[in-house]
Amino acid sequence: MSETVTPHELIDFWFSKPVRRLWFDSTPEFDRQIRERFLTTFEAAAAGELDAWQETPAGVLALVIALDQFPLNMFRGEARSFSTEAQARGIAAAAIERGFDEPLDDDQKAFLYLPFMHSESADDQARSVELFEAAGLTDNLKWARHHRDIIARFGRFPHRNAILGRESTSEEIAYLASDEAFHG
Repeated sequence: MSETVTPHELIDFWFSKPVRRLWFDSTPEFDRQIRERFLTTFEAAAAGELDAWQETPAGVLALVIALDQFPLNMFRGEARSFSTEAQARGIAAAAIERGFDEPLDDDQKAFLYLPFMHSESADDQARSVELFEAAGLTDNLKWARHHRDIIARFGRFPHRNAILGRESTSEEIAYLASDEAFHG
């Protein structure tokens, strides 16, 4: 099993040129690489053992990536992939309140704000749109609005239903079969 990495090691990996290409277009090999290299870090973060990382902007960014992004890769297709979203959102909210988003570059800010876009709460979705809009992150803002609209329409992300053992409504089934469907 891997060892826990430092915040800077995690950030250097996540924002490296080869990894940037895979942020929203992952492969099974990349998912496996994240699991092998960062599972121990994820588990420590989920258990609250890395809470000291919240004392710096870089540390909090690394913690949010570990709790919000990495599980989506490590546990793709499993309910566990969403297990630490609320924890990541709480950490991100506290960091934003402390102004820790201000020194981050645009890509880093986007990953600090993403836990709100991943939420099935209408309030979190509204906050996501506000954050991306205020930061002028127009590419991300398009997706934030898209996610917000899915939650406004269905009250949840239909593409998560099967993974989470939820029964889909007929409207959700029709949506998932359509060209407009978002599959995460």
